[in-house]
Amino acid sequence: MRNENAVHSLEHGAVWLTFRPGLTVEQVNSLSGLVKGKHHALLSPYPGLPATVVATAWGRRLELDDPADPRIARFLDVCRAGPQSVEKGAPCAGGVGKPLL
Repeated sequence: MRNENAVHSLEHGAVWLTFRPGLTVEQVNSLSGLVKGKHHALLSPYPGLPATVVATAWGRRLELDDPADPRIARFLDVCRAGPQSVEKGAPCAGGVGKPLL
């Protein structure tokens, strides 16, 4: 995922879950389950993170070392399309990538 696309999505209210490469398949599947089928939710590996998993919304960030930490789901629930979004409700077109349906 290109940083530019992710940041643009953050402006519209997305939460971007990034994780250090090297997580187990089970850990990645668990994180995928948190975003699968949900609007305003992105997931991608990202090398060089300060923590194992970083959840980012516009102006908000949560760094965690346990991919199973329940605060990740809570962050998603609170921040997806949340009031911190600077362009909440603005239309987007021409998305990139393959959504998890």
